[in-house]
Amino acid sequence: MVVMVASPLAISVVVPCRNAAHVLGTQLEALSRQRCDEDWEVVVVDNGSRDGTRAVAERYRNRLPHLTIVEAAERRGAAYARNAGARAASGLNIAFCDADDEVADGWLQAVATALRKHRATAFRTDTAKLNGGTAERTIPQADGLQPYTYPPYLPYSGATIAMRRQLFLQLGGFDETMLACEDADLCWRLQRNGVPLVFVHDALVHVRLRASLGAMCRQARLWGEYNVVLYKKYRPLGMPPLPRLQGVRNLIGTLRRVPQLVRPGTRSAWLWEASWMMGRLVGSVKHRIWAL
Repeated sequence: MVVMVASPLAISVVVPCRNAAHVLGTQLEALSRQRCDEDWEVVVVDNGSRDGTRAVAERYRNRLPHLTIVEAAERRGAAYARNAGARAASGLNIAFCDADDEVADGWLQAVATALRKHRATAFRTDTAKLNGGTAERTIPQADGLQPYTYPPYLPYSGATIAMRRQLFLQLGGFDETMLACEDADLCWRLQRNGVPLVFVHDALVHVRLRASLGAMCRQARLWGEYNVVLYKKYRPLGMPPLPRLQGVRNLIGTLRRVPQLVRPGTRSAWLWEASWMMGRLVGSVKHRIWAL
């Protein structure tokens, strides 16, 4: 008797989500329009949603190839959800995209083509489409990887990346202790292990920014704190030290720009900066390292 062994899929698209019923349909609709010359699947990871996220995903069973819905409610956090999706994936490669974003037409084929040549890739991002074209804050990943400048270190991508699944597992996946900046951490571990992170211009993802000032401030504060965690982790690994007085100057400069709070055109930018600075201050105290 001849036993037929199924060939592994080429790509698993992992979409972590939590209470994302209001946005998940946009992302899954965009994925349903993708065309690829290799076999692929979508793995939706429900990180303990209490809304209709699961029901939205179920509606796409007949429209997405090999759709898998994974329950991952034991721990909160995007890092945990992405790792759970990677463990459940069947593809030789994994591509990550968030539930509140939208991949552009042609994204998957561009990812598949790039992964034939490279072990790890990052995608181009755009903030205009999903934010009314008037977003005061943008993500600097339209023409290349994001630079890390405070202090200068390795470039990185947001969680808009794809790589060999085996490589991802060997690296240990995303650091589940990090509630933010886990994407930069993974990108740095990847590069420190000698694997280039290649920017793929043709793989475009439309990124949705936080819709309210409160949500934006919470995100900025969290990013500020976990930038301190990155600093503490990578200082012994070659990250340059931060000038002590520069942080004080930054704080004073932020306080001097308080009048921007009353001007609609500059309010959100100031709130972002102030919240990020507060996160760094809290992080410095919490993690016992001066990184303001």
